[in-house]
Amino acid sequence: MKNIFLGIIFFTSAFVFGQIPDGYYDDAEGLTGEELKAALHEIIDNHIEYSYNDLRDFILKNTDEDPENSDNVILLYTGRSQAKSTFGGDPDEWNREHVWAKSHGDFGNTPPCGTDAHHIRPTDVSVNSSRGNLDFDEGGTPLPEAPGCKKDGDSFEPRDEVKGDVARMILYMAVRYEGTNGEPDLEAVDYVNTSPAPEHGKLQKLLDWNMIDPPDEFELNRNEVIYGYQENRNPFIDHPEYANYIWGDPNSVADNANLTYNIYPNPCNSMLHVDFNNSASITYELLSFDGRSIKKGNITANSNNINLTKFDKGLYLLILNNTDNSSLKSYKIVKQ
Repeated sequence: MKNIFLGIIFFTSAFVFGQIPDGYYDDAEGLTGEELKAALHEIIDNHIEYSYNDLRDFILKNTDEDPENSDNVILLYTGRSQAKSTFGGDPDEWNREHVWAKSHGDFGNTPPCGTDAHHIRPTDVSVNSSRGNLDFDEGGTPLPEAPGCKKDGDSFEPRDEVKGDVARMILYMAVRYEGTNGEPDLEAVDYVNTSPAPEHGKLQKLLDWNMIDPPDEFELNRNEVIYGYQENRNPFIDHPEYANYIWGDPNSVADNANLTYNIYPNPCNSMLHVDFNNSASITYELLSFDGRSIKKGNITANSNNINLTKFDKGLYLLILNNTDNSSLKSYKIVKQ
């Protein structure tokens, strides 16, 4: 939800303390393309199912709770903090939005697709209606009730702060549901006007949004809370780079898979070292816990240190990018 590549969770009392379970993505290690997609499907498949009423009664009230007001939820498209008690069908109340529109595959409100919390969010009733079952793309007429959102005849553009959230939810659905066990085979595609086919677009725009709007602490926390319920995770929140490994430029994926880094020490007191198996230089960017860019520079074989001395203790995100844009990696860094 911040405009770089990958946000990072800063653990306060309002958020769940959580980390990716050890070994969770081991079976996906080193894979790309359809092989990675298949491996991720096996990892996140067969989650614990809940009813559509469970989403209303307690799940969304926890997954989307306002960290500054435990009586409220944050609405996806408007960003408004609203009382949990105002669920309903009237204008300005909130309801359940299927981000992967349920008509795109005709799965309704039944488990598992129709009640999968990874793509269902609290939204303003009238804004939910305005979005309808449109695909996602950019452009259109602004929605006064949802500043930053736009729509036209075939697509809906969410506000900048949640573009990446929307992308990662759509990509999750395209991996989680592959036509097994009577479930629909959902696919992210690079066009719009997809309903009623089990497809959602627009893929290239979703890939762009995934990169420019990284997960922030709210989205990361949401993934943890859902994992507590469903016992599966959204891999594109944990590893946004997986999206390009599956659907991106194959040449970029190959370079990315072959370029390795060694980041040490981590945790770090002062000087962070970055070693990499490439003769070219790379660029780095350091982000604070809330997604703010706080330090940038170049790293070469002869100058591979990043000075963290002046920064406060806590969690940061280091983004490394090959200068020819063939590699993009991110690492959580602990400053002691």
